[in-house]
Amino acid sequence: MTATEQHVSGGPPRGDSATTASGTAGDPGATPVRRLARVTGVVQGVGYRPFVYKAALAHGLTGWVLNDPEGVLTEVTGPLVAVEAFLAELTDQAPPQARVTGVHVEELPVPADPSAEFVIRTSVHTGSKDTIVPADGHVCADCLAELRDPADRRYRYPFINCTNCGPRYSIVQALPYDRAQTTMADFTMCAACAGEYGDPLDRRYHAQPNACPDCGPRLLSADASGNTLRGEEALKAAVTALQAGRIVAVKSVGGFHLAVDARDEAAVRGLRAGKRRDSKPFAVMSRDLETAAGFAEIGPAEAELLLSSSRPIVLARKKPGGLPEAIAPRNPNIGVMLPSAPQHHLLLAEEGLDTLVMTSGNISGYPIAYRNEDALEQLFAIADLVLYNDRDIETRVDDSLVRCSAHPELDGPLVSFLRRARGYAPYPVEVDVELAPMVAFGAELKTTVALSRGTRVYLSQHIGDLKNDETWESHQQTARHLAALHELTPRNAAVDLHPQFRATRLALKEEGAEYDRVVQVQHHHAHMASCMAENRLTGPTLGVVFDGAGYGLDGTTWGGEFLLGDYREAQRVAHLRTVPLLGGDRAVKEPVRTGFALALDALGEPEAAVTAFPVLGRWDEQQLHVFATMARRGVNAPHASSMGRLFDGVAALLDVTTHAEYEAQGPIELEGLLARDLSMTAPEQRYRFALDTTTTAVEIDPRPVVRALARDLAEDVDRAEISRRFHSGVVDMVVERSLAVRETHGADAFEQVVLSGGVFLNEFLLVNCLVELRRAGFRAYCQQQVPTNDGGIALGQIMVAHARLTASDEEPRG
Repeated sequence: MTATEQHVSGGPPRGDSATTASGTAGDPGATPVRRLARVTGVVQGVGYRPFVYKAALAHGLTGWVLNDPEGVLTEVTGPLVAVEAFLAELTDQAPPQARVTGVHVEELPVPADPSAEFVIRTSVHTGSKDTIVPADGHVCADCLAELRDPADRRYRYPFINCTNCGPRYSIVQALPYDRAQTTMADFTMCAACAGEYGDPLDRRYHAQPNACPDCGPRLLSADASGNTLRGEEALKAAVTALQAGRIVAVKSVGGFHLAVDARDEAAVRGLRAGKRRDSKPFAVMSRDLETAAGFAEIGPAEAELLLSSSRPIVLARKKPGGLPEAIAPRNPNIGVMLPSAPQHHLLLAEEGLDTLVMTSGNISGYPIAYRNEDALEQLFAIADLVLYNDRDIETRVDDSLVRCSAHPELDGPLVSFLRRARGYAPYPVEVDVELAPMVAFGAELKTTVALSRGTRVYLSQHIGDLKNDETWESHQQTARHLAALHELTPRNAAVDLHPQFRATRLALKEEGAEYDRVVQVQHHHAHMASCMAENRLTGPTLGVVFDGAGYGLDGTTWGGEFLLGDYREAQRVAHLRTVPLLGGDRAVKEPVRTGFALALDALGEPEAAVTAFPVLGRWDEQQLHVFATMARRGVNAPHASSMGRLFDGVAALLDVTTHAEYEAQGPIELEGLLARDLSMTAPEQRYRFALDTTTTAVEIDPRPVVRALARDLAEDVDRAEISRRFHSGVVDMVVERSLAVRETHGADAFEQVVLSGGVFLNEFLLVNCLVELRRAGFRAYCQQQVPTNDGGIALGQIMVAHARLTASDEEPRG
């Protein structure tokens, strides 16, 4: 059997079709040819087969198309010119939700008696599952028009969708993506919907969530007393509650939101009280782009993201006099999104409700509720009404959060993920190496899960912090679900180096049972490798990795690191001087403790620290003495070389943020003083770090920076200017240290520098480090496909573990 015959033999016999249509012979003067095309990528559940069907008919071709676990397979016969035009359209004219990653074409002999029709064959369920699950998509323009048309049978139907839009990843249970393997399986289509579903010329052909008011899911509402309403009455109850300033829990595509009228300051404050969240910014959802532009600066890049099918939250600069300050206090930005589900459009169409606060529907510290029973049990602790429906969510998916940055020396807008979830997960990252099936369990905070096969790393949606059993179960469930979707049985696992992390302990326990080998990957090396992987870099690289905390190779806490190496190994060549964390984790929640430790280290005595930084005078003498003793004797004061903690301490010493309600509040509010102005201050005003070159890895000393802070405070320099001088000094330090590492290790040691870690969510730092490093002659890279914070760790763990296992397998055996 020939290779071509083997390739074709996986399809069903000719004539085993679900749908047929007549074809034409095309131009009789053209040379007839026959081609087999394998299309890979996001090509199932997005209307790709009917698109192929229509294209084949338009070009007068005969043959067939089908779904299988690898993607879409199609065979066409017809004139050469028509076939070539058809093949080009497979990528160029693909449906809006499709993401074609490859089209592999094989020539086949033209049969003596070719078919006279083009057919859509039934799906093939056997073989390796290489297709990509489509992400959830926003309502398309055609469906929106029907939603608003009183003459349409789906007028005001909250679950309207077609092959170009609607829920996908959140409802799929298995592949291939067919209705029977989604949470729509229990809804039997009426005759009208079934007719659309079976017509390849209809845009609802094989739209798995297809439904209408007669046969599909329905809207429901409930109050705390158990009173339940359905359909339009449920929607009306939610509208009335929102207009009255009440809190409504709204079931969206991937889980519940908590909503209030964003223009009602009292309602916003009531939501803050209910969530026990005084400061962390809320996101808002606006009716349309024009409404959002009334309170936020929306440039072309932000508009493109807001209007995209993914519908992420986009961080935009506030406009003065817009929404209440209570939505995002002490922050120049506001998180904006547009409707992502039909019911959002219905809610926001009501008078006086053009913008809603839409924050995660959860109890603090827990993942968002996504099951009806959980929402009805938990969310009345905050909400007055729950608006839900009877279409189950299979997979919890939070909102994605992105930011666009601009600089004259950047090649277009720089898009950064702060959280990657709905609309993007579980799209894979393509890498330049063949990977064996492996699972990576990510970090302990902001965690994601990754699975690999071939050149793809499938990265899960944002899961959250593994602080409680509910989030841990979500973490494990996500890993199982992703593996099942792609029929992966990973024999190896990658985990963090920290011996107390829950995922690390589980994987090591399962070694020899579920996993053959478990590779522990140092946290900052994983950050570095993640950035290298998404930029498809190989070879010697300098990783500048700044974050809050990660378990170091020496058993101490790292977080301000310069690492030189590759995927397999990375050497620590420089790091920030350590600071004692007074009270351990208490210092993260009370960054003023870190501020005191920094001041004590720089100025020598508690009295000098209090004199230089008046904020420290809020403690009495006894407390200052206790903290000073803890710092000097190392009592409950572990040391950390953390850039995140340095930013914490500076924010506290400037009395910007002394106590943190949410992670990185101090650094966020310190950067907020810059008002998204990315201009570096004058060189002579930038704070300078000192160096200790006597250690194995160069130690970067922030004590001169702290003393400069004290000087400028004494001279009454504006805090915004002090923040700019500090930020600019950190940029200079990154560039100078990178140049010094290259000089120390030889001019050919490396040419590329990657920036990763949660501190590089700081826009000023990220953009200016990129620009200044490139000016200095480096090829500098950052992360744009996955978050630079711990949400991207799992990708790096896969790459490091693969490199080490491959090297181990290649080592000669004694």
